[in-house]
Amino acid sequence: MSQKKVCAKTTSLMGKNSDRAHIERNLEAMMDNDWREFRAKLVALENVWAEDNRESTSSTSGDNDDVKINNDDKLKKQGQLGDLFAGAISSIFSGKNSNNKGDSNDGNSNNKKEEKGQNIFDGRSIGGALNDLTCQDPFVSGAELPILLKPKATINKHRWAHSIPHVEPGCVLIANEKLGGIFHQTVVLIIEHHEALGSTGIVINRPMDGDLMNIASGKDSRLDLSLKIAFNEATVTYGGPVLAEEYSVLHGFGEVEGSRKLCSGVYVGGSQELMNEVRMNGFDSKNALFVKGHAAWVPGQLSREISKGVWYTAAVSSDFILRYAGADVTSEDNANDLWSDMLNCMGGDFKKVAMMHEGRGDMRMMP
Repeated sequence: MSQKKVCAKTTSLMGKNSDRAHIERNLEAMMDNDWREFRAKLVALENVWAEDNRESTSSTSGDNDDVKINNDDKLKKQGQLGDLFAGAISSIFSGKNSNNKGDSNDGNSNNKKEEKGQNIFDGRSIGGALNDLTCQDPFVSGAELPILLKPKATINKHRWAHSIPHVEPGCVLIANEKLGGIFHQTVVLIIEHHEALGSTGIVINRPMDGDLMNIASGKDSRLDLSLKIAFNEATVTYGGPVLAEEYSVLHGFGEVEGSRKLCSGVYVGGSQELMNEVRMNGFDSKNALFVKGHAAWVPGQLSREISKGVWYTAAVSSDFILRYAGADVTSEDNANDLWSDMLNCMGGDFKKVAMMHEGRGDMRMMP
């Protein structure tokens, strides 16, 4: 086989691999296969329940008898609806003989059955199998069942953010408003985190002025000329003070050769494969973010900084992470200030912090 045919075959295989990675990424999005979004929905649901509890506590804290009577009536109606709902479920799973007089779930009747010679090993009376769902289910009461019928809390898939109590790959560190220096109001995407080995991350909200060709043309730059040409329209961000001569690429194309999936829809690395896609018009170079340098922490250092309040730890949507890598920007977004936009989206005290300290924007000069 000639060298020209081998090259063509290799290019074809590379294209198929990249295509497959992109298709898998799109299918994952179509199937809603993002456990982080599921967790975000749970957080939103917990917030709804907490708000309901606060309102309920507030409404019953006074001496208004009418309010108490209304609440009692509401609970009674919930219990009645719960009994009906539970009874319907119970009837579905009951056996054909469930209406027979001898099938009562009373303890004495069970003893009578066994005295009549019923075989205990038929399994019908083991573990409360004949018990009524409404009064014996250890997980839910009749009054609680209507809660399951309420609409579930929803999230905006484009922009959601909430705090998390731990560090994980794909999460972000949002700088405390008091932090100064080169990390002032930065958002750091965590790439790796090991308690015994340390952590690495990249700043994703410090876009630099100029194109990739100009920024990466220094003597200490290790970026190939072919990449500079292919991705000259890509945004470049300051990633951190460690190994500033090296570049990594953040994108949402898919898990191509040389890349790593951080979370659903977010990938780092694979610049060579992406360059091939750009040349074949399969990928827009503007949908890649080139990151200059990175941040690093020795074992235990990041945990100490978080415990002292240097960073807010959060899980956020992929569109937030890819803000400067081609993600859609809507009228809801504060397009030029990712730091305050994330805090605003997190709500509560975080929103207050954002409102007090926003204004400098992501495009400002480095401190």
